[in-house]
Amino acid sequence: MTEAPYRLDTQLVHAGEPEVALGGAVVPPVFQSATFTSIDTDGAYDDLRYLRLSNSPNHAILHAKLAAVCGAEAALVTASGMAAITTTVLALVKSGDHLLAQDCLYGGTRTWLEQLAADAGVAVDFVPGNDPDAWSGHLRPRTRLFYVETMTNPLLEVADLEAVVAFCRGHRLLSVVDNTFASPVNFRPLDLGFDLELHSATKYLNGHSDIVAGCVLGTAPTVERIRHRLNHLGGTLDPHACFLLHRGLRTLALRVRQQNANAQQLAVLLASRGEVAAVHYPGLATHPQHDRAARLFGGCGGVLSFVPHGGVAAAERILAGLRLARCAPSLGGVETLVTRPARTSHRGVSAAARAQLGIHDQLVRVAVGIEDGADLCADFARVLGQVDHR
Repeated sequence: MTEAPYRLDTQLVHAGEPEVALGGAVVPPVFQSATFTSIDTDGAYDDLRYLRLSNSPNHAILHAKLAAVCGAEAALVTASGMAAITTTVLALVKSGDHLLAQDCLYGGTRTWLEQLAADAGVAVDFVPGNDPDAWSGHLRPRTRLFYVETMTNPLLEVADLEAVVAFCRGHRLLSVVDNTFASPVNFRPLDLGFDLELHSATKYLNGHSDIVAGCVLGTAPTVERIRHRLNHLGGTLDPHACFLLHRGLRTLALRVRQQNANAQQLAVLLASRGEVAAVHYPGLATHPQHDRAARLFGGCGGVLSFVPHGGVAAAERILAGLRLARCAPSLGGVETLVTRPARTSHRGVSAAARAQLGIHDQLVRVAVGIEDGADLCADFARVLGQVDHR
């Protein structure tokens, strides 16, 4: 169901659904089969009906829905967000090639890129996302792509995304963006001109903290190139996880709009408290890229971070004292989660590198859920009032 120009909320429910459902099922069932009968034996290996090749009925339905809601020609799901990132990069570069990457990335991504450079002969330069004048100085004859995030984890920086697209077009580079923090509800990078959009679908796309998944979206030829690499690497999403991701997508817009509102409300509260030294959230007028976020995004997402006075001890007391928020990694679920990135997402990044990026040890990241915003704010206000921040 993709012919009519339906709006996002309608596409999330109806796009990609089979015209004739098996047995009349309103919800597509889980096709728990590793292999499928095939009559045509003359096609390519990737066309064989086999689960590792990501072509089960559950994959086909999910790929069609994701492509429709993100405005892509094609989509591919993977076994995790990191599988989407690593498979994409490995499909697009080889030994001797070079890529540019934003300096403040998710810790797992940055660490892997550093290891890739060391182990596979792929050169990587980390560049500031908000200084386009500095990018051209890092170009090499074999520079292949520029990798950025819509909003960085955990400082919520918003790179000059329009300049990234223009720079890549001007220098014939592939532009790749991890859009996990925004989701297609808040930002549509392919419409802006990015070549590839990636997600940790574990987060907002699924939204229920019960699977790990990733996805890649873009033009059909490029996605096919990545799918071929995925077929060899084996990072396939299993059919039941496809089913759960498909189910989660149907309520994506409803969830993200509530999380946008909750994060904005909580950010305003935190910014007003004397116990808090700094708040990082693009929805605040004090954020250095607020105007850019307001122009490009439909909302600023459900993640924010803040620095309490009182150092690590104060941060730990805040995490322990909250009643509604659970201390756990990840984000995008219906429940609110809190972490210290120095001990979770960026634990593998050296202390010196974290300090250079501004990721202080006492920094607290909040991934808000869909609870009542007033209840969340009351919980944080209560804890802040109880903690000695001297």
